[in-house]
Amino acid sequence: MEKSRCRQQLVFSVLFGLWLPCSLALTTPSSATTRPPTRAPSPTPTPTPSPSPSPQSPTARLKVRLSGYPRKHNEGRVELFHKGEWGTICDDDFSLHNANVLCRQLGFVSATGWTHSAKYGKGQGKIWLDNVLCNGGEKSIELCKSRGWGNSDCTHDEDAGVVCKDERIPGFVDSNAQVDETKIEEVRLRPVVTMSRKKPPITEGVVEVKHKDGWAQICNLGWTIKNTHVVCGMLGFPHERKVNKNFYKLYLERQKNHFHIHSVACTGTEVHLAACPLEFSKPNATSTCEGGMAAVVSCMPGPLFIVPSKSRQYQDPETEASNVRLKGGARVGEGRVEVLKDNEWGTVCDDRWNLQSASVVCRELGFGSAKEALTGGRMGQGMGPIYMNEVKCFGQERSIWNCPFKNITSEDCQHVEDASVRCNVPHMGLEDSIRLTGGRTRYEGRVEVLRLDTNGTQSWGLICGETWSTKEEAMVVCRQLGLGFSMHAVTETWYWDSSNVTEMIMSGVKCAGNEMSLGQCQHHKTLSCQKAAAKFAAGVICSDTTSDLVLNAPLVQQTVYIEDRPLHMLYCSAEEDCLSKSAAKADWPYGHRRLLRFSSQIHNIGRADFKPKAGRHSWIWHACHGHYHSMDIFTHYDLLSANGTRVAEGHKASFCLEDSDCQEGVSKRYECANFGDQGITVGCWDLYRHDIDCQWIDITDVRPGNYILQIVINPNQEVSESDFTNNAMKCNCKYDGHRVWLHNCHIGDAFSEEAERRFEKYPGQLNNQIP
Repeated sequence: MEKSRCRQQLVFSVLFGLWLPCSLALTTPSSATTRPPTRAPSPTPTPTPSPSPSPQSPTARLKVRLSGYPRKHNEGRVELFHKGEWGTICDDDFSLHNANVLCRQLGFVSATGWTHSAKYGKGQGKIWLDNVLCNGGEKSIELCKSRGWGNSDCTHDEDAGVVCKDERIPGFVDSNAQVDETKIEEVRLRPVVTMSRKKPPITEGVVEVKHKDGWAQICNLGWTIKNTHVVCGMLGFPHERKVNKNFYKLYLERQKNHFHIHSVACTGTEVHLAACPLEFSKPNATSTCEGGMAAVVSCMPGPLFIVPSKSRQYQDPETEASNVRLKGGARVGEGRVEVLKDNEWGTVCDDRWNLQSASVVCRELGFGSAKEALTGGRMGQGMGPIYMNEVKCFGQERSIWNCPFKNITSEDCQHVEDASVRCNVPHMGLEDSIRLTGGRTRYEGRVEVLRLDTNGTQSWGLICGETWSTKEEAMVVCRQLGLGFSMHAVTETWYWDSSNVTEMIMSGVKCAGNEMSLGQCQHHKTLSCQKAAAKFAAGVICSDTTSDLVLNAPLVQQTVYIEDRPLHMLYCSAEEDCLSKSAAKADWPYGHRRLLRFSSQIHNIGRADFKPKAGRHSWIWHACHGHYHSMDIFTHYDLLSANGTRVAEGHKASFCLEDSDCQEGVSKRYECANFGDQGITVGCWDLYRHDIDCQWIDITDVRPGNYILQIVINPNQEVSESDFTNNAMKCNCKYDGHRVWLHNCHIGDAFSEEAERRFEKYPGQLNNQIP
């Protein structure tokens, strides 16, 4: 309407020779911004023509590129090349139509989204376009309506970005293709010659950026500790330290340095050097760092990456003492963010979760800045409370608890919105000393380790498969190779025998399961392997995702009761070994057994379905209950005394693993009926009601007193999980001979260590035996 009125006024001025001021809110970028002239216009002016939808000539095609961090080849901050200068687009009025036009200009079929508020970092120079409005069919962004070239009321805090579908337009040829001189993706530290023998991680050296086919330096004129902080963070180090510049000065003066970046002006909160304002050196300048030298930084590694001496055991004091942790991640430095409050662990809601907040978490845990701030429960969903919402860190905080955030109400968030992170970790080179061979994919195969012979030559050898387990040794191998979780520890690898390596060089490997490499595990000093043939060498199958089972602790507490069940109703249970040993001496079918009964609801909060280890061909049919058993023991129930002695026990074979119910939006996949598939889908749970056979502990022989009820899922760890620490649940149990009470029911890693110690002492502080 406004544009129509302006055109009417323009026609009026043509007819009568009068000037009527009018400013169009939107013009095409190809037309100049209208300004009131100082004199009357020519009597024969013509309106500015509308932009033609026809494409421009190739020589005049607008150059478009994606910049910033974090980005891939198909996403980033939008930058346009106009009048010899690169500039950005403001996010005001930006839409998916705009993104579609830009993505097609970049050679992609379409856009999948767009970003605002400088998600990929703030650009530099001009903000070329503002209030851009496309209908989606334009050949170029310059054919869309806007305020005109260079006419903007925005700052670079509002730079727009796009996410393009990773599918190229067939036959697309970018006639403006060129080397992006401002693209900074790889950064490294180059130690000087005297430090070159130092083992990884490299914590100090000359800063170099990948440039064309080689590496180039950064001029240190104006270099600040904030720049160092950013560089250390992206290399996986939480902190920086002072460097002795005089040590490097003489060395660097003798080098032929090539400077690519003339100055850096980080604020210290950026997660990558590419997100800092950078001034690039002129291409033809002979020396771009007069009076300075190449930038040098020194970083402080986190506790996990300090190479331990052989005289002491590995410890991680910073992580142990922290009130923040990561759970469910497949690799070091990634996982669901959990925070400790009032001695209980909880999660963080992903509303407004961004790289700055994620980086505060990463650095607090001894890693570098964040590579990704993940939302939507990408690392599995938690089970406890949700403590934080809309966390808004500025980037310099020492802890996430120092950041502004909102408290949670039940309507705010669910665990499907749990926040998680992927942190930058230093390169340790651990994957160079181990490899997998013979597998169908890179995620499986025989394990071969690199050995340094006495004469200094290197050779590969095999590991004895005896005592090789999924949770400990195989998990360490997958972690060392960066391949995620261990799904299976293979002890016979004859079907992978495709390598020329046949010599067994290591046996008796014993790991705790949390080591960074096999080199930190124990093993025999001399080879001792009964089956030393290559076909019995150790192997692994790794995976990026796996299941994670957690018991609903409050439900156990709510449903507990005692039942005196007549013996004539327990014949089937006796066959399944669900009663205590004294039941064999009972006067069948007379008398009864006293049973502690409760319901158990087992959730799969991981990222892959939980399936029995054995295939259906080896499941065992139990005619008594009319079902197949797919696992020998799926859950184990113990009643423990104050000193941890077992006074009663029960176990539950997996009568059938199936999806009893699922959270909203998740469909059931497993059902036991008609010899169906058994398992638990991600986001579903298997409910064993209190009235199902064997869902109990036989406490007939237990005296009244105070005890601990312990329930362990997947007790033999036959099936891989991302986290075994949450498989156990414990409750305080008070039994007076007639009734039973449970309280403080919680999964094994839900409380702080301090609270857990108090829990363990609780039964001993009361009379354990009630007369």
